[in-house]
Amino acid sequence: MIAELNRLVERVEERLGDDLDVAAFATEVGTTEYHLRRMFSSLAGMPLSEYIRRRRMSVAAADVLRGDDLLSTAVRYGYGSTEAFGRAFRSVHGASVGDVRRDGGPLRTQPQLRFRLTVEGNITMDTRITDRPAFRLVGHAIRVPLVHEGINPHIQAHIASLPPSEHARLKELSDTEPAGLLQVSADVDPDYEEGSDLTYLHGVAVTETTAVPGDLDTIDVPAGTWAVFRTEGEHPAALQQAWVATATDWFPSNPWRLRPGPSIVSVLERAADFSRATCELWLPVERA
Repeated sequence: MIAELNRLVERVEERLGDDLDVAAFATEVGTTEYHLRRMFSSLAGMPLSEYIRRRRMSVAAADVLRGDDLLSTAVRYGYGSTEAFGRAFRSVHGASVGDVRRDGGPLRTQPQLRFRLTVEGNITMDTRITDRPAFRLVGHAIRVPLVHEGINPHIQAHIASLPPSEHARLKELSDTEPAGLLQVSADVDPDYEEGSDLTYLHGVAVTETTAVPGDLDTIDVPAGTWAVFRTEGEHPAALQQAWVATATDWFPSNPWRLRPGPSIVSVLERAADFSRATCELWLPVERA
């Protein structure tokens, strides 16, 4: 995967003025657009689209300082108007084209990325691969913004709004793996951009034949393979660290890749104040 990401970075440099066909590139290197975008954002710390925008504006700054015709510069870097180019330029550099031409700055440079895999082997990931038949996720769903670090206050408020009796009702419905009360993230932006909307469901897993009360939201999950990562420690820090480790350590060294589908967290044990927990992180995967 590291080699594929570096080839992607090189392709971005070759096509700074064009819209890069990420799906075609993914097919070319033998992976999927979904997996490529998720691995890029996890390792680079930004979505691929944001990296491309930053690189374009970093290179375009030289043209702006040189005094090149603004419309020609905009078209050269894939923008159809000077207004669109100007908005992108300001969003990256924090100053307008006119300000930079007059004052010579400020300018913020996005260096060309280079991915490297550092093999340490000092952390053992407790992982299992399991094939699961089709099942359903049922519970209470809400649209929330994605938060990379710390507690998501929107999810926290959603869970707190449910009475204890509802948690008990959901637990009684659970009849298949993943077991117990689940934290489900679905419809996640492939770029995994912070602040982008996702569907969060607080619920349980049931078989396709289980009768589901009409007042509950449902997500149908097709049959497929899952990688299950067990985590223990401070919550949600240990879980979020495991997310990062799947991208930096596990996927680059194992013959699996992410496939579209919900990510699921099963809380197996927890402290009364939820400061510590033992969890299973379920990720939908397929053979690379």
